[in-house]
Amino acid sequence: MAKVELKGIGKIYDGGVRAVQNANITIEDKEFCVFVGPSGCGKSTTLRMVAGLEDISEGELYIDGEMMNDVPPKDRNIAMVFQNYALYPHMTVYDNMAFGLKIRKMDKGEIQRRVDEAAGILGLKPYLDRKPKAMSGGQRQRVAVGRAIVRNPKVFLFDEPLSNLDAKLRVTMRGEIASLHQRLQATMIYVTHDQIEAMTMGTKIVVMKDGHVQQIGEPLYLYNHPINKFVAGFIGSPPMNFLTVTIKKNGDKIVADEGTFELVPTAEQQEKLKDYVGKEVYFGVRPEDLAYQESPAAENNMQMKVTNKEPLGAETHVFLGTKSQNIIARVQASSKEGFKLGETVNFKPSMERCKFFVKNSDDLDAELNICEKIDAPWLVNPLTGEVGYDKVVIDTSLDPEEARKAAKKAKKA
Repeated sequence: MAKVELKGIGKIYDGGVRAVQNANITIEDKEFCVFVGPSGCGKSTTLRMVAGLEDISEGELYIDGEMMNDVPPKDRNIAMVFQNYALYPHMTVYDNMAFGLKIRKMDKGEIQRRVDEAAGILGLKPYLDRKPKAMSGGQRQRVAVGRAIVRNPKVFLFDEPLSNLDAKLRVTMRGEIASLHQRLQATMIYVTHDQIEAMTMGTKIVVMKDGHVQQIGEPLYLYNHPINKFVAGFIGSPPMNFLTVTIKKNGDKIVADEGTFELVPTAEQQEKLKDYVGKEVYFGVRPEDLAYQESPAAENNMQMKVTNKEPLGAETHVFLGTKSQNIIARVQASSKEGFKLGETVNFKPSMERCKFFVKNSDDLDAELNICEKIDAPWLVNPLTGEVGYDKVVIDTSLDPEEARKAAKKAKKA
């Protein structure tokens, strides 16, 4: 298979609209890399540039060490699976899978061997004589994947292939595509807006927003060490809760004051928060890191009212509110028999797992993780040496607050 490298890749449309900017991504051989982000973030555009379906405005693309910027799609040795299947309705499953090989005038015996092998992998052998209209959505998607497999490409590209399927079938197909990756040991790039797909399928995740790469890493690393508030809120379901708090000094401690309760950060967090005394920041806590307390905890007690609840059997999602802010807690059914709407309850956050993010008052909206220094090599354009992150220019050797000051200074200049 192949290694794929994007070096400072950018896409600029007519009128100067930047769809993708300074994308620096390396997908290693046999890796399953997922591009994830909200609609309009540039993930599909980036994939299409890899495929050759979009021209590259800036930067360089390499597949297996060979520069691909001006190489036609048919000569890149890649195969793409689309959201809408793109099957020929008048052809059988066999002919749909074999069509690309016939166009290349491949030997009939080799075509038969490849189609039979792919059909066996995907469980399609009983359906080779059927036409697409006689098949379910999941079966049609398997045919589309099979058509890619028979090509024996260096790289597989998937552009939101499960979006048209119902929820139950998506779960099944997630597992099938992940198993396919293990079986083929292929390099795969997969685009989705669904962070659950990203977390469960990818060996590497690329989070994008507004055309910029926000963070790259293994799924659990991004979950546990988000570089900014956007990544923290996008990865995880239910998403991370955010409360606006004011950092204050209380005796010899640094505390986070929400208005109705105070939280005492860990010693390491307090050290990082010293420079934020008197400032508002975002306090981030995941729903599963809130522990229900039958009686108020001596420290870090969050007393709130139940505003809604979603019983899910083994667990319940409890919606909680203070005077002005709301959060969600994920509570195991064994912790409490039931929650009544309007009742006052106590929860205690696991502070060592909580995060603090810069709350920006200007348009430099990086909202960086304050208490963790996260290496971010994808911010550096290897072709120019420039360092960029969304609207903020960042020297990755700086702490977040110093980086913001440097960005302001650079912007004024």
